[in-house]
Amino acid sequence: MKFTEFNLHPYLQKGIDDSGYVDCMPVQEQVLKNAMNGRDLYVQSQTGTGKTAAFLTVIFNRMLTDDSLFKRKALIMAPTRELAVQIEEEASMLGKYLPFKIGSFYGGVGYAQQEKLLRDNARILVGTPGRVLDLNKSGKMNLMEISFLVLDEADRMFDMGFYPDLRKLIKVVPSADRRQTMLFSATLNAWVKNLAWEYTKGFLTENSGIDPKDGQAPYEIEIKPETVTVEEITQILYHVPSGDKTTLLLGILKKEQPRSAIIFCNTKKQTEITAKRLRMNGIKCEFIIGDLPQVKRLKVINDLKAGNIKTLIATDVAARGLDIENLAMVINYDIPNEAENYVHRIGRTARAGKTGKAISLASEQDVYELPAIERYIGQKIPSEVAPDDYYAEDKSAGLYIKTDVFDEKNSNRNIPRKGADKKKENNQNNFTRRSAEDVKKIKEKVIREPRSGSAKKNNMIKSSPPSRSAENIPEKDLSAMSMEDRMAFYKKKYLQRNPQNAASEQPANLPAENKNTEITKDINQHDANEITPRAKQKKISLIEKLKNLFRKK
Repeated sequence: MKFTEFNLHPYLQKGIDDSGYVDCMPVQEQVLKNAMNGRDLYVQSQTGTGKTAAFLTVIFNRMLTDDSLFKRKALIMAPTRELAVQIEEEASMLGKYLPFKIGSFYGGVGYAQQEKLLRDNARILVGTPGRVLDLNKSGKMNLMEISFLVLDEADRMFDMGFYPDLRKLIKVVPSADRRQTMLFSATLNAWVKNLAWEYTKGFLTENSGIDPKDGQAPYEIEIKPETVTVEEITQILYHVPSGDKTTLLLGILKKEQPRSAIIFCNTKKQTEITAKRLRMNGIKCEFIIGDLPQVKRLKVINDLKAGNIKTLIATDVAARGLDIENLAMVINYDIPNEAENYVHRIGRTARAGKTGKAISLASEQDVYELPAIERYIGQKIPSEVAPDDYYAEDKSAGLYIKTDVFDEKNSNRNIPRKGADKKKENNQNNFTRRSAEDVKKIKEKVIREPRSGSAKKNNMIKSSPPSRSAENIPEKDLSAMSMEDRMAFYKKKYLQRNPQNAASEQPANLPAENKNTEITKDINQHDANEITPRAKQKKISLIEKLKNLFRKK
């Protein structure tokens, strides 16, 4: 069917015509047929099938033709910032003749501009779960004003850990009977099914035997597994040793010379390393990972769309958020760990009926992921032996590549977070308090149940609380005393055990060395009368340590 057959609002139809849409893709046709009357939808649709234009057309047309919805708002949730920006751009393109202000709301940037959009009464709100909930909690975004809720790439939201945020979202939006909900997902799993049950008024499948035109029950549109990959994509798999991946990648880029290409890696570190090695070999490229500032990420994407750069290296975080027109090639430098991600990656090319090429490099570590991918897509990936002339010289071979983003992130791991010192101090205080209580209990137990040979310990426990004087100051506070006061303290402490040695006490004005000698003599005499040789040796060792400490100070 054609878009003109749906009797859309003239201003909306004009925007659709300017965007180049004529014939409806299968998903677009199904969505427009079943959602124009306000029915909830659950759609399983592979990436690149035009679903964004489908739900935007439904929202715009209903807001224009239904007076009760004209002043209401629509909330579109996306898993990534890139996808949110892409949806905002397409909404601006389709609705450029419409009186609705459009805004995107995501993290990684300041709040000021986004809050201004809300003050200006933006009607089409596109955002990521975290930032939308933050703005709602602060009172800047009133989600009770929405009449349309769209969850795009729902399965990807689960993969990225947004499920708790989506559960919270249910509590701050109008109930299911006061809004239209459309949920889109590239894959079908129990999590998405459960979310569909929670978000919609009910659930209706194609094979339920119920006429989908009757009532307002939600309607499910499902793509069969055998059509999960795009037929227009030429898939090639090269088996290559892990050490030769870069040389083969360089050779492919030089031989194929694609107009534009995205190279996918499994990790952020490998993404940055690959980009820097390509640059060292004269290939102009950029990379995007989750740690890059949002402003830089958007600049890289815009440069790629404008043709300023031909090659982009990315992680899976960009797999569903990039919509590059006429993307010629996708290269899997690493085979993805999840079968679904393989489809999302190669789906960046051959969009909207166009052709494209997907090349995968499988090393000895990657081959274990292939069986799951081939089962998921229902076919074997054609494999070839790379010709010798596909291996190019790598000028970066043998060189260590420093990863700025990755290394900087690791270097900051030992920097305490804000409030960490205070928290540590509180923990230490709690530990000290608990320790003091435990010691008190132990002391009380010892006093109640004295053991033989523990008279000295009991006497020490029963002593009155220490004062700040040099005679009674506790050992943990000795640092506040001078060396002479500390020596006097230890001398008096040991002489108190044997009053007979008090007569031999020397004047206080003796030099420090003489004091040390006298203390040692008194202690030795005291020890000879009352303690065992082993205990005596321990005390002499303690005195030697004290002497060394005093000499250092």
